[in-house]
Amino acid sequence: MLTIKQITENTDAVIRGLEKKHFKDAAATIAKVIEVNDKRRNTQNQLDKNLAEVNSLSRTIGQLMKEGKKEEAEAARTRVAELKEGNKVLDTAMTEAATELQNLLYTIPNVPYDEVPEGVGAEDNVVEKMGGMETELPKDALPHWELAKKYDLIDFDLGVKITGAGFPVYKGKGAQLQRALINFFLDEARKSGYTEIMPPTVVNAASGYGTGQLPDKEGQMYHCEVDDLYLIPTAEVPVTNIYRDVILDEKQLPIMNCAYTQCFRREAGSYGKDVRGLNRLHEFSKVELVRIDKPEHSRQSHQEMLDHVEGLLQKLELPYRILRLCGGDMSFTAALCFDFEVYSEAQKRWLEVSSVSNFDTYQANRLKCRYRNGEKKTELCHTLNGSALALPRIVAALLENNQTPEGIRIPKALVPYCGFEVID
Repeated sequence: MLTIKQITENTDAVIRGLEKKHFKDAAATIAKVIEVNDKRRNTQNQLDKNLAEVNSLSRTIGQLMKEGKKEEAEAARTRVAELKEGNKVLDTAMTEAATELQNLLYTIPNVPYDEVPEGVGAEDNVVEKMGGMETELPKDALPHWELAKKYDLIDFDLGVKITGAGFPVYKGKGAQLQRALINFFLDEARKSGYTEIMPPTVVNAASGYGTGQLPDKEGQMYHCEVDDLYLIPTAEVPVTNIYRDVILDEKQLPIMNCAYTQCFRREAGSYGKDVRGLNRLHEFSKVELVRIDKPEHSRQSHQEMLDHVEGLLQKLELPYRILRLCGGDMSFTAALCFDFEVYSEAQKRWLEVSSVSNFDTYQANRLKCRYRNGEKKTELCHTLNGSALALPRIVAALLENNQTPEGIRIPKALVPYCGFEVID
């Protein structure tokens, strides 16, 4: 959530940034925020003034009575009663203005950094880097859904029977490969200094609002209506919310957490080739990185996270590219975001496997996540997160890019975790 200070002191820059994100009616919305905030502030000032007068009069009434000035004391009592009635109206008006202001701020996305390129959608993202090994497949190369059937690794039909489309069942070496990847990613994160967290996969509404998943305009979260709880779309939500309403000491930063969880996304409106097999699921496994940092160090933290994810893809021997997302393709909450994609040789397309984002103070302001600096003043933290990594498309690329006439080769880094070198 943008801060009022950010909006009032840098109004034009905020509007330009929101327009880069293609936020509709940016200028009008910001003008409304300023108007409502002025109303809230003026009401608060009048209320404070009235309360001060009530306190002052209340102190004098007793003295006036002692001095026998009954008429003046009664006049003071009457004035106090009038002020108290007026304060009820002011208090209601202030609460309404504060609520309206909060609801307005919830609708406004984060402002992208200056280095975020202009653009409307994915076609306008900028390729920053390409790497990994080129792949040459047999002429009769199969997509991963056919390989999964051939080697009895994943049963998509059984998932439909048990739950529905988008909930695959992993079997045998397919299940072992999943567990191997999870353990590999967690071990690599721990080696890089991350502390592992095992959080709940169901959160309350406050947690959803804290990291910006709520209000959920696209209806992508699964909502347990009876208990008003939400299935998490990513471990970012519960892990970041550990620090909601917390004041950290500067010496604690940066905080580095990692977590493996199942993730749940409705993926409403998804259809066609993009949802085939593992390309787009409603439930999937993911290891997430979360950092809480000082503003002056968050860009370095972001780069370290990017380096970490790139190192994982290199160890998995997958062809990859790194994209700097344009304003129109960034998430609601991000100020700067890079996507990692791996190339699926059998499908002849790039598959997104990670987004690594810096949220600046946007989430921290919602969370009231602050730190106390060397001068003992409290400031908002910066929050960052990134997938390291999401499993479905990694599995798809591993199966497709490593298929040989003898079977599917396992990358060397994974062999100790899998316990086998080939799926045959």
